[in-house]
Amino acid sequence: MATDFSSIPIIDISPLLAKSDDPKMAEDPGVLEVVRQLDKACTEAGFFYVKGHGIPDTLLKEVKDITRRFFELPYEEKTKIKMTPATGFRGYQRIRENITKGVPDMHEAIDCYREVTKGMYGDLGKVMEGRNQWPQNPPKFKITFEEYLSLCTGMLSPPLIPFPITSPVHAVKFLFSYMLLLIRAELARKIMRGIALALGGSPDEFEGQRAGDPFWVMRLIGYPGQSTVNGTNVLKNDIGCGAHTDYGLLTLLNQDDGINALQVRNKSGNWISAPPVPGSLVCNIGDMLKIYSNGLYESTLHQVINNSPKYRVSVVYFYETNFDTAVEPIDTFKTRANGSKKFDRQVYGEHLISKVVTNFVQQ
Repeated sequence: MATDFSSIPIIDISPLLAKSDDPKMAEDPGVLEVVRQLDKACTEAGFFYVKGHGIPDTLLKEVKDITRRFFELPYEEKTKIKMTPATGFRGYQRIRENITKGVPDMHEAIDCYREVTKGMYGDLGKVMEGRNQWPQNPPKFKITFEEYLSLCTGMLSPPLIPFPITSPVHAVKFLFSYMLLLIRAELARKIMRGIALALGGSPDEFEGQRAGDPFWVMRLIGYPGQSTVNGTNVLKNDIGCGAHTDYGLLTLLNQDDGINALQVRNKSGNWISAPPVPGSLVCNIGDMLKIYSNGLYESTLHQVINNSPKYRVSVVYFYETNFDTAVEPIDTFKTRANGSKKFDRQVYGEHLISKVVTNFVQQ
């Protein structure tokens, strides 16, 4: 139900995060104001910026910087983690290996997924079985992204101890730091609790069988500027990533400051710019949330065109449903008011795999 929006709204979600696990969060005035803004953004544009999200600016910058350093490496070094079907479609893609609707995209990327062990999802998940390929160079690449993923998803690895614990003071310092990490964790889940309220449901609507054990996807993407890269001419208006919708529930985009490349299509077919807002994340609705909302919320078409001479990096985190969940409209007064069910049941894992196996060409 996207409208003829002309800009992307900015929402301060800190009141929602502060109360996201409070049993009375639905009664809190600050939470209700954020919920109102989420509902308006999801209904009108399917896109919004969030500030007050709790991920430190230093970490937002660090994940982009270390990604850029990887893409600056020689091609031979990058292909040490080359993506193939045998890796569960995890690893490095060179420029033009990713395809959107049959057209090669002008970007390179590292694709990561929640790791899938053998038999974890039966035959459904066999294509996605595998472990993520983390580069050895630049150093600390894996550690940096595991910290970032922990804040987005809440899947915290055992904490690294950054200093010797030789006294009670050190122990208290370490525990305090780790508690802060826990408080900031699960950003996507907490936003989804607000969206559940916006749809007229309970905060727990997307827990349990829907997204209580969420799958996730992360793409680290590099878009060359207007130049020549590895013998490939990058011309004005070359499509960095073709028009598409995202597959799951909610996307969190951390994009380079100072480079305007992301475009979102409104109802009239006009492409609306989504320029970087320092310190914010861009969020957008995925196909599964469109189904859950019975079409109230739109998984809006968007594309990337980097007309800057600068190389652009983005770190994209996709928060999904449970892999084997059959998605259908939830039953609330708001979804019922939008008419009879507009979508058939769709198994998320099947939807994801249908995209993954057609979005990659091996060169």
